[in-house]
Amino acid sequence: MPTITVDLYSDTLTKPSRAMRAFMCDAEVGDEQKGEDPTVNRLQEMVAELLGKEAALFLPSGTMCNEIALLLHIRPGGDELIVDRTAHPVNSEAGGPAALAGAMVRTLAGEGGIFTAAQLTDALRIPGTRYTPRSRLAWVEQTTNMGGGRVWPLAAINEVLDVARRHELRTHLDGARLMNAVVASGVPAADYAGAFDTAWIDFTKGLGAPVGAVLAGSAELIAEAWRRKQMLGGAFRQSGIVAAACLYALDHNIERLAEDHEHARLLAEGLAPLAGVEIDPREVQTNIVIFGVSDARALVSRLAPEVELQVVDERRVRAVTHLDIGKADVERALEGIRRALH
Repeated sequence: MPTITVDLYSDTLTKPSRAMRAFMCDAEVGDEQKGEDPTVNRLQEMVAELLGKEAALFLPSGTMCNEIALLLHIRPGGDELIVDRTAHPVNSEAGGPAALAGAMVRTLAGEGGIFTAAQLTDALRIPGTRYTPRSRLAWVEQTTNMGGGRVWPLAAINEVLDVARRHELRTHLDGARLMNAVVASGVPAADYAGAFDTAWIDFTKGLGAPVGAVLAGSAELIAEAWRRKQMLGGAFRQSGIVAAACLYALDHNIERLAEDHEHARLLAEGLAPLAGVEIDPREVQTNIVIFGVSDARALVSRLAPEVELQVVDERRVRAVTHLDIGKADVERALEGIRRALH
């Protein structure tokens, strides 16, 4: 069977480098549940400061960050989450918002995953009526995932937060690729995340760690998040070994995200002239490239396994650049796509 030569399926496929593995081996560890793992404690303190929060909690995955945030903000009995229709909890969390938090989900048709303050305002339920769900939580995904890796402008975020505050909504920032937005825009992470009730960053995508994400918020919310972590079975013990990979990523793998963005632009620019491909390279802002073709499933099938891409829907394909992809890999992928199309 042919081996995969270029894997653009997702940036979750990155493998820890030799240097990261060595750093993990030397990590000082302790019982995390007792607050005695110094490496985990350091990571949580660093992320809390990075995101402008009082406290933070190390978790196995970004999905668990999202689900715990829902449990922190959503009250049983008809509370509603308001989010873009392309966002992760709508499409990629196995119905967790409903199953775990009992949340109603109201989706908005944003542009590239970015909705406006006016759209949020229009989606709000009339307060005081017994007939409708209660608008409770406004949710922003930075960068947008299935929206194409778009960066929410800080002004747009602040406008959404202003609406949420005026209507007494809780707010959550899904920061799975927040550091991509930071590198692409030059805006500090705390400026994006600081005004949200909860926010998190993932270490298993472009930052290259094998495990982990960190949820941040007020000391009160994070104290409750610890309980929810235990409830969902996410308890750790000597987890400094994996937290060390996240510390290494913070020190070594953030600025290099710019390389992934450049490779995504090269891919988009190479796709644009191809007959049968629909893409505007100017819309590629970070490391996610979504392009249109006549038959997405057929194209992805013809390319596999030499080039791995992801089907978004019948006519759209997603490619994601990451730290294991270089310029030569982009060129090989383009050559494979040209052959598969023609």
